[in-house]
Amino acid sequence: MSAPVATSAFSKDNPFPAKVTENRLLNKPGSAKETRHFIVSLGDSGLSYKAGDSLGVFPSNRPVEVAEILEKLGASGDELVSPAMLKLPAPISLHEALSHKLALGSPTAKIINTLFAKATDPSDKAALGELVTPEAKEKLAGYLDEREYIDILSEYPNTKLTPQEFVDHLRKLMPRLYSIASSSKPFPNEIHLTVAVVRYTTNHRERHGVCSTFLADRVRVNETPAPVFVSNSHFGPPEDITKDAIMVGPGTGIAPFRAFVQDRVASGATGRNWVFFGDQKSHTDYLYQEEWEKYVADGKVTHLDLAWSRDQILKVYVQDKMREKGAELWSWISGGGYFFVCGDAKRMAKDVDVALHDVIVQHGAMTTEQAIEYVKQMKKDKRYQRDVY
Repeated sequence: MSAPVATSAFSKDNPFPAKVTENRLLNKPGSAKETRHFIVSLGDSGLSYKAGDSLGVFPSNRPVEVAEILEKLGASGDELVSPAMLKLPAPISLHEALSHKLALGSPTAKIINTLFAKATDPSDKAALGELVTPEAKEKLAGYLDEREYIDILSEYPNTKLTPQEFVDHLRKLMPRLYSIASSSKPFPNEIHLTVAVVRYTTNHRERHGVCSTFLADRVRVNETPAPVFVSNSHFGPPEDITKDAIMVGPGTGIAPFRAFVQDRVASGATGRNWVFFGDQKSHTDYLYQEEWEKYVADGKVTHLDLAWSRDQILKVYVQDKMREKGAELWSWISGGGYFFVCGDAKRMAKDVDVALHDVIVQHGAMTTEQAIEYVKQMKKDKRYQRDVY
């Protein structure tokens, strides 16, 4: 499937101020998670997308956090700054820089070194001194990992930075990419997203994922514009609609596969669909349950295998379901089926990859080396694709 010809004036460098027309919680009461379904209207943007693409969203920071930083700096927000990494034609206000241009999390060692060099207060100097010695490298890494810039400003109140000095330590606020959860065939004028809203606590402070809480809390439905752009991807359903598709997407990794199935149904694909989905609990975390069950009832999804990690004592994951169905999985793969994975790169995608190799060894009667070569060939043929993060 070739990418649609871009006719839009909007891009990453010139994002479209989109309206969010729906913000709906997907988890049921009692869930430990907050996963939301968003519908983003493309309006008259001219933006087009294909299944497998991502939507880039430029967030803004939480106003309460910006206000706290201004207070710690003893600044009004009207001060003009020129953050070097932004390469701006003219200075902007500190408030604008902190709200929309700079990331307020993930501090680096540089700010500790700067504060140590500037500190005149004995207690600040001593505490900072313990973090800047060569032996303290590991301690410093752990310290920074638990903190955002506001924590550091709060901990050394007697060592002041000027607004310009402070912004020179910050990184650029980058857009976040979300796998699109809809197909443009049934939904040409809107994009659906499946977003895990990040909220947690470190160092006795509540933390908020910048972009997930921007969408969940700060973008008002049908009011606040969210700057967006389409990011084209090589990830996508089989171009040959007669081919089978196996899709493994636990948690929010289900997003692109919702798009794939919509796309294949709309294009009359004769290839079969097999979906593996997993999350914590079946009664609270079964994302898009009604849709998946309808697809199965209508014969549009041949197999739907569900893995719930917290419904029983022994945790069950998507890779366990793959091994359980190994013989049939191999018959789909050996028959030319495509294998797709989306979601967590650190653990899930690795575990799924191991399970895929195991299935090929066991049911394809291959050695480990032969299975490795077989999977390499699948990748070359674009029959094994991953969208992991």
